[in-house]
Parts: sequence; C-alpha cells; structure tokens
Amino acid sequence: MSSLLLISGSLRQGSFNRKLLAEAARLFEADHVVTADLRLPLYDGDLEDAEGIPAEVQALADQIAAADAVVISTPEYNKNLSGVLKNALDWVSRTKGGPWAGKPVAILSATGGRAGGERAQNSLRLCLQPFRPDILQGPEVLVGQCSDQFDANGALSNERYEAVLTTLMQALKARI
Repeated sequence: MSSLLLISGSLRQGSFNRKLLAEAARLFEADHVVTADLRLPLYDGDLEDAEGIPAEVQALADQIAAADAVVISTPEYNKNLSGVLKNALDWVSRTKGGPWAGKPVAILSATGGRAGGERAQNSLRLCLQPFRPDILQGPEVLVGQCSDQFDANGALSNERYEAVLTTLMQALKARI
C-alpha cells in the first residue's frame, strides 16, 4: 500500500496546479491520496506563544509524516513560490517530530508564463532544504502556458508534459 500527499501552493479550486496534482496522483497510482488544506492562519510567533500550534497546522504536519511520498505543485508569484505555500512551510517547521525528514518529495509547477515556474521551484527547493526531505532532482515538470495544456476534463493534453510527469511519478514511487 502507498499513500501520497498532494500539496498545492494555490488555494483556488480550479487552479492549474491542482489539476497538475490530480494528474500526478493518477500517474502515481497510490492506494491512498490525501490533498492538504493550506488555508492556515498567517504565521505569528505571538499566536504560537499564546495558543500553541493551530490544529490545522498540526493536521498538515501529521499528513506529511504519515504519507509515503509528497508531491508539491506551486504557481509562480512574482518570480517566487506562493505566499500560501511559504506560510505552510513556516508553520510546519514549528511542529515537533520533523515530518519532512527523509520524506520523498516531487516538485511540480504550472504557470501562465513560458518558463513554467522554474524560479518558483528553485525557491521551493531552498525553502525545503533545512527540513532534509528527499527531494527528487528530476525530471523537472515545468508546465508553461498552463491554460493551453489541459483539456476540458482537467487532464494534461500535452503528451510531452504527461511523459515527463509519468517519469517523475515512477521515480517518486521507486523512492518509497
């Protein structure tokens, strides 16, 4: 049995990053798939001191710890990962147990621009580095001009992107 956690750096239900994650889950063929909810309060040390780790943050940390592998897909906002995703990483870093340590992680991105989120992926790798996950180095899945890459049902319509995503999901599955 394999469990896969999907984390989208976009909160929008119809986001292309969520569509890309759905395709990743389909190609990974996990027995159990969980989609993380990043609707978290903004990280605030005073809030943490007064109330401790919010329940929704602890739930996310527990999901990371329980998953056999994690796939993160991020949009690129102002040449960086999304604030929503960075906030989640900051909160989870405050939980006990180091849920990311040694965890196989694949990184994806879908963006409106031609580069497909390369800068966002680079910044995400830097943000994850202190947590010591097992980040796959490739192949890179950088879906550019994303509004043209999915069909009406949300499936990837570009065979090249699907082939690269398939290879990445096979590599991720091999790490567990």
